[in-house]
Amino acid sequence: MSTLVRAMSKFRLAVVQLHVTNVKADNLSRARRLIKEAAGKGSQVVVLPECFNSPYGTSFFPEYAERIPGESTQMLSESAKENEVYLVGGSIPEEDGGKLYNTCPVFGPDGGLMLKHRKIHLFDIDVPGKIRFQESETLSPGSSLSVFETPFCKVGVGICYDMRFAELAQLYSKKGCQLLVYPGAFNMTTGPAHWELLQRGRALDNQVYVATASPARDETASYVAWGHSTVVNPWGEVISKAESEEAVVYADIDLQYLSDVRQQIPITAQRRSDLYSVNAVHED
Repeated sequence: MSTLVRAMSKFRLAVVQLHVTNVKADNLSRARRLIKEAAGKGSQVVVLPECFNSPYGTSFFPEYAERIPGESTQMLSESAKENEVYLVGGSIPEEDGGKLYNTCPVFGPDGGLMLKHRKIHLFDIDVPGKIRFQESETLSPGSSLSVFETPFCKVGVGICYDMRFAELAQLYSKKGCQLLVYPGAFNMTTGPAHWELLQRGRALDNQVYVATASPARDETASYVAWGHSTVVNPWGEVISKAESEEAVVYADIDLQYLSDVRQQIPITAQRRSDLYSVNAVHED
């Protein structure tokens, strides 16, 4: 293996677990600072949490919603360019054509918008006595898969509840993604029960790296996030994890290790496509 190929097979990923307040300007300022901190420690890909510019809640989405481009994406574009990183901009409430979306914008090191992923699966749940939440009260769902390319690997993007749908991760894997990123805000009911389990499942099933970015926990908020932003490797092991407070966690993504895992347990070649398949209805 040449020195160049070996160098390109590893890169540093940073996951920012941001403390989100009800003051948008403070959220943007804090995010900008932590993106710079992450880049200063050698990160080439940086991931922000779901709703990083806004409190999470159906009553907040209309108030904090922006068009793209707008105030929050301007900051993201500038930060990506200034720090020369691929920046997965968590998510923001986006207004477009009279509809609201939960949208993850991704920017390249040149500051250009590479894609925007609108959350496909809306978070509508009802766990009696614990939590009821209906994103569909204010949000509309996205309708496309979202993949972007880096010099290291392809990256598939989902938002929070998207992670529960194994088919999406399988489709991203079929498209050649070796890293899946899910900005997300699980709560104090689903977080301890499912947050890590789902990440390890998606990583193990598809032999990919999985990274999640949660807001930091704020016990005074109307919606309390679980935190515990995490990176999982293709063997299903947690290799980096935050606690509940604001933090930046790092992981060195090793694509040669990913290749080794796939060679040792070659499930892709062993799949019985003559018996079953998972396919996108509309190919991008």
